[in-house]
Amino acid sequence: MTDPAAPTGPVAVWHRLADFAVLLDGFHALKHALRFGAEVPVAVTTDRAATLALADELASDVREKLDALLTEVAPGTYENLVPRPHPTGVAALAVRPSRAANLEALARVPRPAPVVVLDNPRNLGNAGAVIRLAAGFGATGVVTTGTLDPWHPTVVRGGAGLHFATAVERVTVEELPPGPLYALDPEGDDIRGVKLPDDAVLAFGSERSGLSAELRARADHLVALPMRPQVSSYNLATSVGMTLYHWSLTADF
Repeated sequence: MTDPAAPTGPVAVWHRLADFAVLLDGFHALKHALRFGAEVPVAVTTDRAATLALADELASDVREKLDALLTEVAPGTYENLVPRPHPTGVAALAVRPSRAANLEALARVPRPAPVVVLDNPRNLGNAGAVIRLAAGFGATGVVTTGTLDPWHPTVVRGGAGLHFATAVERVTVEELPPGPLYALDPEGDDIRGVKLPDDAVLAFGSERSGLSAELRARADHLVALPMRPQVSSYNLATSVGMTLYHWSLTADF
């Protein structure tokens, strides 16, 4: 085992990178990041044998990479590296993807799958859940407007490391990717009668106040999800999941 106290050991590397690298919290976040090509300079675990056994069971495709990457550290050392210890006792730091490359991918047309826009979201956990959903559906990317950082550690934790499976960036409304803009709004047309094109830009308002006036004014189409009367709203991630599922019904996979 590498000496974690050595100047070139994993703890020293961690401290050099921690201020600008992406924190991968837990086994599943690290697993997903590796699957989708993330550059991971350092990864630690409180129990190397147990983590590799978990890889044998759940992620044999990245087991070899984990074997080469993981360093076992004492539980106290691990707890000093992360703000909130994960039950799996695993953490890693990854290099954030190039913003220029992400923006290029988001702007490329035609696209094989929509881009999801979260308009001024407020809840970090909800944003992470949306990114996880978008990655699962193969969406081209997720962009946010407003002040929330979609690469905040809590968002990455909620996304289970799947930020590396899709393009994730923060932009202004003026910088939204090209494509027909479909905004989810209670006053819109019932989505069940609308075919969402692959190059759609799907916009969802904030959990508290809905779509901003700026984004709503730019929308090409307003669409609404079916909802029982007297039910006020769906959770943001639920709304995104329902919309992407509707798109997927006619998508050419």
